[in-house]
Amino acid sequence: MKALVTRLDSFGDVLLAGPAVRAVAARAEHVTLLCGPRGAPAARLLPGVDDLLVWDAPWAGFQPPDVDRAEIDGLVGKIAATGADTALVLTSFHQSPLPTALLLRLAGVRRIAADSEDYPGSLLDVRHHRAPHAHEVQAALDLAEAAGFPRPGDDRLRVLPPPGTTHLTGPGPYVVLHPGASVPARAWSPERSAEAVRELAAAGHRVVVTGGPGERDLTAYVAGRHGLDLGGRTEAPELSGVLAGAAAVVTGNTAPAHLAAAVGTPVVSLFAPVVPAERWRPHGVPYVLLGDQDAPCADSRARTCPVPGHPCLNTVTATDVVAAVEKLTGET
Repeated sequence: MKALVTRLDSFGDVLLAGPAVRAVAARAEHVTLLCGPRGAPAARLLPGVDDLLVWDAPWAGFQPPDVDRAEIDGLVGKIAATGADTALVLTSFHQSPLPTALLLRLAGVRRIAADSEDYPGSLLDVRHHRAPHAHEVQAALDLAEAAGFPRPGDDRLRVLPPPGTTHLTGPGPYVVLHPGASVPARAWSPERSAEAVRELAAAGHRVVVTGGPGERDLTAYVAGRHGLDLGGRTEAPELSGVLAGAAAVVTGNTAPAHLAAAVGTPVVSLFAPVVPAERWRPHGVPYVLLGDQDAPCADSRARTCPVPGHPCLNTVTATDVVAAVEKLTGET
């Protein structure tokens, strides 16, 4: 059997699909993963993936492209060329799998499974209903099981072994603080982040600050004189190595929280409740959740905070973060 798994949105979403991908890989002789460009770096880290198709879907992502028939025709041809017999369409609870299922059906995939509350017509062979409060990892595994792929013995997030990164971090223990986020509503303020670096350093922790190429100004400000600034210096494999070497990771509800979990590192999660923590909290590792989960923005899926002052996160103090780090690392 050849299988295709799709997860078309972001880096963190693809990481959360990892246990379901491993479940499929345990039964299929070949697994192709179809993902979007933002998820591709994560897909390349997942065990169980044999081939990768990358496509920017018009119904996914923060800035979806226009519909282009030639691109869609080309994608249908690429999917057909994989020879996939069966497909798993993984989506978040608020997304429809049906546009993807239509393309898979046009490509000749005979058996398609997805979570769907909408009537699927002839697009799905397995129409599954996710449990109302399931974590994204468990929801994906439930769907895989319904499609005939039993759960793996270990449902933790996994990535391929990370590279050594001592040349970036230097020797000795450290804590990572990642101040950026995929959308502004999920980010702690730069001022609070910089204060946390100072207080962590004062408490005796060496602090490494990470961020993407577009976040160099942010990481430089947050690191200041008390942290090591690695902004823009780590691609996905190197970031996994930096996170794997940390005693704890402090970050918002964004991709590094899930990458930290995938390498087994405890997480201090600065969690804005714009999406439910029960579905998106760090999975499979010790964590401390900080942030007002009952704030007015709860469940709004807002990308920019709709409440002046961003109180759900900015009421969290640097002292709270230090206490959370020390709880996770066993220090007092």
